[in-house]
Amino acid sequence: MAEETDRRIVAELAARGYNADREAITLIAGTPDPEDAIERAVETVSADALKVTGEQLRGLFEDERRDASPRRDANDSPSRASNPPVSPAKTDDEATNSAETVPVEAEVDTSAMGDGRVPVESGRQLVEILGDITGQSTGTGEYSDFVTVFRDRYERLAGKLRRRVNHRPADAIQSMPGGGNAEMIGMVNDIRSTASGHWLIELEDTTGVFPCLVMKDREIADLVNELVYDEVIAVRGTLADDAGILFTDEIFFPDVPHTHKPNTADRHVQAALISDVHVGSQEFAADAWSRFADWLHTEEAQSVEYLLLAGDMVEGVGVYPNQDEELSIIDIYEQYEAFAEYLKEVPGDLEIVMIPGNHDAVRLAEPQPAFDEELREIMSAHDARITGNPSTVTIEGVSVLMYHGMSLDEIIADLPEEKASYDDPQKAMYHLLKKRHVAPKYGGKMRIAPEERDYLVIDEVPDVFHTGHVHKLGFGTYHNVTAINSGCWQEQTAFQKSVNIDPDVGYAPIVDLDTLDVTARKFT
Repeated sequence: MAEETDRRIVAELAARGYNADREAITLIAGTPDPEDAIERAVETVSADALKVTGEQLRGLFEDERRDASPRRDANDSPSRASNPPVSPAKTDDEATNSAETVPVEAEVDTSAMGDGRVPVESGRQLVEILGDITGQSTGTGEYSDFVTVFRDRYERLAGKLRRRVNHRPADAIQSMPGGGNAEMIGMVNDIRSTASGHWLIELEDTTGVFPCLVMKDREIADLVNELVYDEVIAVRGTLADDAGILFTDEIFFPDVPHTHKPNTADRHVQAALISDVHVGSQEFAADAWSRFADWLHTEEAQSVEYLLLAGDMVEGVGVYPNQDEELSIIDIYEQYEAFAEYLKEVPGDLEIVMIPGNHDAVRLAEPQPAFDEELREIMSAHDARITGNPSTVTIEGVSVLMYHGMSLDEIIADLPEEKASYDDPQKAMYHLLKKRHVAPKYGGKMRIAPEERDYLVIDEVPDVFHTGHVHKLGFGTYHNVTAINSGCWQEQTAFQKSVNIDPDVGYAPIVDLDTLDVTARKFT
């Protein structure tokens, strides 16, 4: 009943042109007459306000909430209801883990959090954001910066592979006698075929480079087709008689363990995962968006409490040749203003998390920092949580790795079609999980910003991996990680037609956070 009241309040305020924060909704719902309270709340806020906040309403409803509080008897204990509760009392552990015991506004001391952890106040549970580059960028583009970031990548991924092999540095292998066994962890420096059709892989570690030969008739030869430059792998094999090359018998990837057990929410709650809205494009699917927003207000969507947007809120300017001919809004700031208006259509009590994409007005090089203060202010009506690309967001105990997905183009281009394609974007995502890096290949279309650490390494295994960018819908499971590419909200543009992209438009994958089941809803 409380959820129903909250949603009715949100709908009534939205009909009057206002969003509301969680505290405001709770204050209104706690009055004896919420309908009357809504009218008084609207009269209280200024005419040009976009959102009703708890701060604006605290004084207005303070007396009513005090009068409505439980009466106490002479011993100052709450009087008992005529019908005692049916449910048994919770133990301390159960009370700690119960969503019902979470206060509406959690008091959080952010100063004590380290390691890039950004705690966020939530009306339900603490939302934690990890791996955000925003405000942490130190790279200057010097050669030494690139050395630092690639060394960091190597060390962190090598740490995962050392459980699989007994690593010997390249310079140590070079001094070993021929004919013996050797194992090495290295970054892929080169891949080429020999005149006989075998594969020669050069692996580089911090001490040097060593060549590894994969014979064409070995089973592992198929794995060579999965390799991309700059990823970190391990090999095991036998040295040639002159110890100048390693005949490779096995190849290992950092990978997600087969034994990975994902976290799930302890109650039935859902998240909608979308991306690539592209407001400002002539092909923006406005009608589909409005149908999606309307659905979020229905009884059927009452369990959807989170909305995660994986980049490209707007179409941008100058992203591809002759883009200006396909724009309905030319000015980039006006595009964000229009996006903010569309975002107002969704329920005001949704927890929203947004990361940027390659069409957004942030630096193109990854990792991308979050939107700047000017853009945040434009999109402030819903009090969305804005973080960098990539970031890991933990909601209801479920970790969601959000990455816009620029590197999917490179993976799909480099791997055979049966291993990765635009028609099945989740398969390309599986390879990123296998490599434990969201953008392993440097160069090509990818722009990588050198930082003190590689923010693109997948240190911790996520429960859900969410990407966009390729405008195709696809989802599946890899080693118990749910991978979702969420399609788009833009019909086919002339540019997309020229490169043979047939977009999946108007889909919203809905994730049950208590089971990680996925349902793709279509609104076109």
